[in-house]
Order: sequence, then C-alpha cells, then structure tokens
Amino acid sequence: MNNFPTIPKTEFQQRIINFKKKMDQNNIDLTIIFSNLLDPSAVRYFSDFSPINESSAMLIPINGAPILCSGQACHEWSKYKSKVKGELRILPEVGEVSGVEYEIKGQYDFRDLFLEIKNKYKIRKIGVIGDLIFPHSIYKKLIEIFNNIKIVSAENLMYELRMQKSENEIICMKKAGEIISKSFEFAVSNIKPGITELDIQADLESKILKLGAEDHCLAFSPMVSSGHENTQLCMNRNTLRKVREGEIIDLGAGALYEGYNAVICSPFVLGSISEDIKKAIIVAYDALNLVASNLKIGTKSTKLYEIYTDFLNTKGYRQYSPYGSVHSIGMLECETPFFSAKRDIVILESMGVAIDVYFKGLPWGSFRIEDTFIIRNKGPELITTYNKKYLHNLLKGNKK
Repeated sequence: MNNFPTIPKTEFQQRIINFKKKMDQNNIDLTIIFSNLLDPSAVRYFSDFSPINESSAMLIPINGAPILCSGQACHEWSKYKSKVKGELRILPEVGEVSGVEYEIKGQYDFRDLFLEIKNKYKIRKIGVIGDLIFPHSIYKKLIEIFNNIKIVSAENLMYELRMQKSENEIICMKKAGEIISKSFEFAVSNIKPGITELDIQADLESKILKLGAEDHCLAFSPMVSSGHENTQLCMNRNTLRKVREGEIIDLGAGALYEGYNAVICSPFVLGSISEDIKKAIIVAYDALNLVASNLKIGTKSTKLYEIYTDFLNTKGYRQYSPYGSVHSIGMLECETPFFSAKRDIVILESMGVAIDVYFKGLPWGSFRIEDTFIIRNKGPELITTYNKKYLHNLLKGNKK
C-alpha cells in the first residue's frame, strides 16, 4: 500500500482544530457546511466523507464536537469513511432528491437539529460554507430557529486553510498526476481513424480506475471533442462521432485520488499535422511554459495574466484566448482562489496550480493544453508529465 498514499486520520482532526481557531478569531460560534455532488469538497475536507447519491452537511460548534450529517442511503458509508470524532445524524434534507422514505431509527430534520444546538450552546454568530449551493430548504429552517442571529459566509476561512497543501495532500495530488499521465499514454496510443469520442473516453476512464483512482476528476468526466464543430464547445459531452486523420482532437481529463485532483488537457492529430495547427500548438505550449517559469512565491495573479496576454499579443493569438491561464487545483479541479486578471491573488508555497491555455475559434477548431503543478521554494513542480514528452513528439512528427 506504500504506492497508494492516504491522508492520516490525525490530519482531519487537526483541520477541525485549525478551523475552530479561525472561527474564534472571527467570533463565529457555529459553522454549518453543505456539500453536494457538484462540490463535495468542504465536508470531505473535514471528515473524508463524500456521499454517493446524496448531499452531505456538517455542523462545527466552537465549543463542542462536530456533527456529520448524512442522508438515509449513505449513512452506513458515512460511518465507514468518516474520520471525525463526533456524532452522525441522518437527515432527509441531504438525502436523495426524490424524498425516498427509509425506515431507519434516529431520523429527524434540520429544524430539530438546530433547536438542539440552540438549546445546548450560546450562539451569537453563525458561519455558512457552501455559498453557491446552500439549499433554501435548510437555510429557511436556519433563519427560523436562529432568528436575529447574524449569519455570515465562512467559506474563505476554510479556503485559507486549503490554499496551501500539506505534504500528505501533495503526495496524493502527485499520485493523481501519475495516474492521469499514464492514462493519457494508454488512451492516445489506441486512437485510430474510425473510433469514436466515446471509445477514447472509455480508454481514459478505464485506465484511470485500473491505476487506482477513485474516479475521474471533479468536476468533469473525460472530454474528447474532435473536428471543427465539436472542439468549439468549451465544455462537452462526448459523442459517437468518429475521429479522422488530419483534424484536431482535443483531449481533457483528470484523476481523483483520495479526494485530490490532477488534470491534463492535450491536443492530438492523427496522421500528418498541418502547419497552421502545429504553429498554434507551439505558441500555446510556449505560453504555458512561460507562465510556469513565473510561478514563483510572491508573484501576483495580475502579473501572470499580463505575462500571458503580452506573449499571445506578440504571437498574434490573443483574440483566440477567452480567459487567463491559471487557476487553483486541489480537492476540486478548479477551486478558490481563482487567479484573477483584476484582483491580486498571491502565489504561496505549497499551492496546487493548473495552467490552462485555451485557444478557441481558430478556422480549424479549438484546443486546450493544461498541466498541474505544485508551488515549491525552488520553483513549480510539474506533477503531470504526459504533455512534456508527448507534445515534443507530436510536433516533431513522432507519434510514439
């Protein structure tokens, strides 16, 4: 099992201790966390539990043990996975959306839980995590029971802890990088004229799982778009379209390992590659490597954006790039903080960073080149190795 690292139980316990210190600094007496299948990361960060077909929640009172909240279907899975020293509650508001009725002892709803907390602790200020997904069904019970209590977002307090990865987290991200790199090598070696986008997705996903990942990355399954029309889609579901020689094929996928992501995007051409496609790929990859060379501790996001766009302007490709090239990566494929072109986000040691160079709307199609890095004292550490070898071979005409 040495080749399959995990996050130790003690680290999850320390995360709750660290977060309670932030609650104390901000006079927050209770934090309520909600996670769903789009973003299961917040509850998993503190407990290692992410549900299968439901949502999840957690309550962290500053003066008491955390309470993990599961739906009915996943309550056994939550007991099995959870690293939390605290209670487990089964609540319908985080259950299956159809409202399935299970005959399980100990069920009640969030109104009951909030009343219990109100009677047990002195609550003057409440923090909420899950800004974009927190459900109305829970929130209306929250304001009903805790009327006249100040409610604030505590999302940034959590991300202040998550921005800089521990060595255990980095080891898991590097394992995800190893898995997705090998999965690309396998899938690309099987591409031939006449197979479909779905065939290529199947090769990517099967290898991701065989190599030990729990799933594809959060938040997208492998994307394989081919030809002028399909590659123009920024995000896509794959189709039965058959790939052809000479056209652009845009490959994007990541691996999820122990809750941590690494991602690769890479263009591919069967047979001879035309000069216009080759030139664009060279410029895009040069742009990625230029930005990577500037991923230094203390550098600001606005500076990285300036470096990236200035380079594309000199090469004549700026009009084809709809967004800046850098985003954070960790328990989500794209997580806070986003490296804004307008707000200064500072590079910190041990951050997980993805560089995503996206060229859209060229006469023959669109493509991405993306790699995953860890910020180190001596510079960025590349943890997805596929592009470094493969793109050199593609542009030299050697497909092996």
